[in-house]
Amino acid sequence: MVPSHVARPAEPRVVLALGSNLGDRRDHLLRARRALAAAGLRPLAASPVVETDPVGGPPGQPRYLNQVVSCPVGAAPTPRALLALCLAIERAHGRVRRERWAARTLDIDLLFFGDRVVDEPGLVIPHPRLADRRFVLEPLVALHPELVHPVLGLTARELLARLGEPGGDAVQSPASPRRGRDAAEPGRHG
Repeated sequence: MVPSHVARPAEPRVVLALGSNLGDRRDHLLRARRALAAAGLRPLAASPVVETDPVGGPPGQPRYLNQVVSCPVGAAPTPRALLALCLAIERAHGRVRRERWAARTLDIDLLFFGDRVVDEPGLVIPHPRLADRRFVLEPLVALHPELVHPVLGLTARELLARLGEPGGDAVQSPASPRRGRDAAEPGRHG
């Protein structure tokens, strides 16, 4: 339950994280935003693009460009259909899932679907590791600082503050465990 003192955005939002660290990174993000809008996710709001070091995965990866986008829940299909759309857009940009957290042309993670909580094979919403990821929380705070995590009951701004200073250790949250499924398998957002 979300505390009553926490203001919610006026309209429930679908929130996606975009990332790229291969090829023309900025163009991959731009084309992903266009593909999402063309699929009906409008109006599509976008955070500033931030450049970050890779987190996890094989050593020697290039830096990432990351961005958060959102649209009203009513503009999106079902969560499962939205995940399928995101995976199709990733594939259209040359994304191949071979190694967990490996470099990629495009990554689209489904962070929130309004205040829905989903825990199904291949789909967990809110994203199970978003509260530990500065590279997601910084652009999320730039776009929707008062968006409330429906499980943790904290705003995006509060989640980012829990991480401390950049370079500090992440605070393990109850929403972070991997829940026993491999994030690299098709259908998982990682």
